[in-house]
Amino acid sequence: MKISIVVPAFNEEKLLGQSLGRITEAAGSFDRHGWTWEIIVCDNNSTDRTADIARDAGAKVVFEPINQIGRARNAGAGAATGDWLLFIDADSFPSAELFGEVVTVIEQGRAVAGGSTVKLDAADGTTRCLAHLWNGVSRVLRWVAGSFIFCEVSAFRAVGGFSNEFFTGEELDLSRKLKRYARSQRKRVVIIWKYPLVTSARKVQLYRRSELGRFFIRAVFRPNATMKNRDACSPWYDGRR
Repeated sequence: MKISIVVPAFNEEKLLGQSLGRITEAAGSFDRHGWTWEIIVCDNNSTDRTADIARDAGAKVVFEPINQIGRARNAGAGAATGDWLLFIDADSFPSAELFGEVVTVIEQGRAVAGGSTVKLDAADGTTRCLAHLWNGVSRVLRWVAGSFIFCEVSAFRAVGGFSNEFFTGEELDLSRKLKRYARSQRKRVVIIWKYPLVTSARKVQLYRRSELGRFFIRAVFRPNATMKNRDACSPWYDGRR
């Protein structure tokens, strides 16, 4: 078994090195099971040292000129040589235990894809409550968080990968497609919850609550018009880091 770990990265020089270090440590779980793995970083038109940091860490680097998360993930997947894809955001820090759970799910053979609950590395009470709310919704509806998605390559290709129409929320669209595909195969999409993925709470620190609140209100009441509009998704694309 070979796992291709895909990390989309846009101007991530501050956190990418730490993230790749944690990914490499966590991948020891794959080593212990005799699995092989690779790390592919998609430089999504960065203007900083993102690509250099990735190469120094031993990752394969691919380039996607159009600044869009889904396109970056698709470009990384296109360069993958593994049996399963594992998408991890460049500001996230997985544990060996979480990777071990991925091994268990894959070996059981009953899933085509999965995700993980999340834990923010630093957040106030309100933000933690929102994260808990998301985790509950994710587990019930089997929606994968974009920061951590694992998927059988054949399933990813069968559903067409990430949609290029979305500038955020592309993981929800992928979840919908993967659940439909899983039913056709009499399998499932799973959400791992015992070992949450630790991910950065930097958006809460870098943006005012009013900025984030306006986005989420628009996303709830006009989801397609919001998530398919790059300007409306500025917290993901304005380069603030």
